[in-house]
Amino acid sequence: MTSGSDSRDENFSELFELVCSEKICAEKVVKGIVVSVDDNFITLDVGLKSEGRVPVGEFEHGGKKIELKQGDKVDIFIERYEDKSGEIVLSREKALRAAAWDDFGKAYRDGTPVKGTVYSRVKGGFMVDLGGATAFLPASQVDVRPIKDITALLGVEQPFLILKMDKARENIVVSRRGILEGANAEDRARLVSNLQEGQKVEGIVKNITSYGAFIDIGGVDGLLHNVDISWQRVNHPAEVLAVGQKVTVIVVKCNIEAKRISLGLKQLTPDPWSGVVEEFKVGTHADGVVTNVTDYGIFVEVKKGVEGLVHISEMSWKKNMHPSKVTAVGAALKVMILDVDMVKRRMGLGIKQLQPNPWNDLVKNFPVGHVFDGVITSVTDFGLFVNMYDEIDGMVHINDVPESENDRKRLEQYHKGDTVKVKVLEIDPLKERIALGIKQLDVTQGRPSCNIKKGTVVTGVISAIDNDGIEVTIADGISGTIRKTDLAKDRHDRRTERFAVGEKVDAKVIAIDKNGRRVGLSIKALEIDEEEQVMAEYGSSDSGASLGDILGMAIGRHDKN
Repeated sequence: MTSGSDSRDENFSELFELVCSEKICAEKVVKGIVVSVDDNFITLDVGLKSEGRVPVGEFEHGGKKIELKQGDKVDIFIERYEDKSGEIVLSREKALRAAAWDDFGKAYRDGTPVKGTVYSRVKGGFMVDLGGATAFLPASQVDVRPIKDITALLGVEQPFLILKMDKARENIVVSRRGILEGANAEDRARLVSNLQEGQKVEGIVKNITSYGAFIDIGGVDGLLHNVDISWQRVNHPAEVLAVGQKVTVIVVKCNIEAKRISLGLKQLTPDPWSGVVEEFKVGTHADGVVTNVTDYGIFVEVKKGVEGLVHISEMSWKKNMHPSKVTAVGAALKVMILDVDMVKRRMGLGIKQLQPNPWNDLVKNFPVGHVFDGVITSVTDFGLFVNMYDEIDGMVHINDVPESENDRKRLEQYHKGDTVKVKVLEIDPLKERIALGIKQLDVTQGRPSCNIKKGTVVTGVISAIDNDGIEVTIADGISGTIRKTDLAKDRHDRRTERFAVGEKVDAKVIAIDKNGRRVGLSIKALEIDEEEQVMAEYGSSDSGASLGDILGMAIGRHDKN
């Protein structure tokens, strides 16, 4: 019994020691002896009851393969004593990480660089071999500015800063950009302190953006803004510069405190605007080339680096013509100099001034009252445009088209290209406006002004009402307007809602247009006249009667009569 008991105690003791040794050996780095090597795994003896296998790939880092043979010793990390297959779970990568972790931790705390090699691209960045341990390099941390091709960086050992370490997850994040920014900061401070405005420097175009180009002037970047690239119009820097191009630039501005450098390219050539006032005198002609066509005009280069604008109002004697119908980019164009502003570097140009002013002949050939046949060039909601002379159109307002039962149908019978007989009602050469009429050709719809005189009282029928006043039709078809301020003497009675379409009103004629086409009317003026007439007839300076008393007496006497 004693021997059996001793045997059980001995077995228990051995088992206890084995379990303890397994726990002690787990999750630590040990020396392993290579038992065998095949294409996929390396089998290692770590001094426990069973062997473990490690994938061959864990012995490859940064594109370098470690050649192993039977009997070689290597550091290996024991993750678990055994897996489902009864094998010990080993990790070469974790062994390297554990061995280097202390050094990386110190570098992370001190902010000192560590050496590493970029060896592969992954989603969101690149993998870096830090002497056996693997780190992640985000794409945003590769360089101070985005770079499209990093081929030159692959396989090259270089310094990195550790941005983040997570021992529990065994993650390391590094940055190459931090190294460059630190070096650039020192170089920039040293270079900026030695730079002077107006100094010429050699550089290489490093990056191009929509607003300018970044030039490397010896390890430090300066900005060459669009406005400083050329005296001529530059829509995008890529039209003039290319990445990698060598350029000579001038230091335009150097901010030592902000360590910012502004560069210029156009400053190396003479200012083309120098002497422009003497060369391009107002009123003279110039030959140029169209550089841009916009909705509001045409830009013309009259001299290399000197542009002027032909505003849409100065393109043609014909109104409402789009610039694209006049010329195109690259076309040669003769212009007249209208004005030069050296302060704003602006030049006003004109095209229509090179052609005879058709308005001079128009006034002679188309006097007011003249009747002619014209071609309709456009039909709008408010009237017709009829060609008169050359490129000049006159307008027949809808109110000057023969009336119909429905005003909206007045223009339905007219179409673009039709020939129509019209009468000249008004010409204003200064405002370049021409009023034509069709209904004035019909004596039954004409608007003779000879029967209406300013100051007379007329009776009309209200034809329209809006917030600004009312429209009235008087005898012989003449239209009149009563503004809101003329609806009544009393401010409280100047409400348009007091009136209704079709209602008759009496008003005084206070204005007539020079062609007798419209009249201005006033109920207010009529009320004032009537009031003054009553005062003159019934009132006296010493009667002591009020205006209300006088009006009462006048009304009473009128009723008796």
